[in-house]
Amino acid sequence: MYRWEITRAVLAQRVVAVVRGDSYDRATVAAGHLLSAGITGLEISLTTPFALEAVTTLCREVGDEAVIGAGSVLDGTSARMAVDAGARFLASPAVDAAVIRTGHRYGVPVLPGVATATEVVRAMELGADALKVFPAAGRRPAWLAELRAELPQAALVPGGGISVEEAPAWIAAGAVACAVGGELAEGDRDSVAKRVADLLGRLAEAAGAEG
Repeated sequence: MYRWEITRAVLAQRVVAVVRGDSYDRATVAAGHLLSAGITGLEISLTTPFALEAVTTLCREVGDEAVIGAGSVLDGTSARMAVDAGARFLASPAVDAAVIRTGHRYGVPVLPGVATATEVVRAMELGADALKVFPAAGRRPAWLAELRAELPQAALVPGGGISVEEAPAWIAAGAVACAVGGELAEGDRDSVAKRVADLLGRLAEAAGAEG
């Protein structure tokens, strides 16, 4: 797949599931529940122990049924290691030119973290494939709508403090997707499946309302 095709696949459901665990086992179990529930864009944070091994395992298990990426990628070295582990997209809490350059060198899209209009413009100038608005905690969807009024060409993906309940409001405000963390994967497999199905339905409705 070309980079733009991967980006489209990651954002297709309007949600990117973020898995950040305190162990390899917990992270892979949470990821497994999300993937079995139908999530097609999932990011393993590199703050998770043995995160790269988790990326490799999940990529091998899901094949082309989902897109597995790496999050919390801070520098070019980490970016290259994540790509070597099989990550098909990279996400970061900050804008780092080496991360973007490394990802693009190997055909992997990059979602750097931005918190201001200046960072949005800089990230776009560096070729970012989409922009992770981070952290979104403490901000309101109306803030994102105002940002998009000035920069309608920016593909914004708010993350960091986005709850399952709040996500549709961010989509209605113009976000192309939301990065949603631990809450989405809480509970057993059936609970996760029900929560994911409900969220996907509400995100689709929110996107329709926006259109």
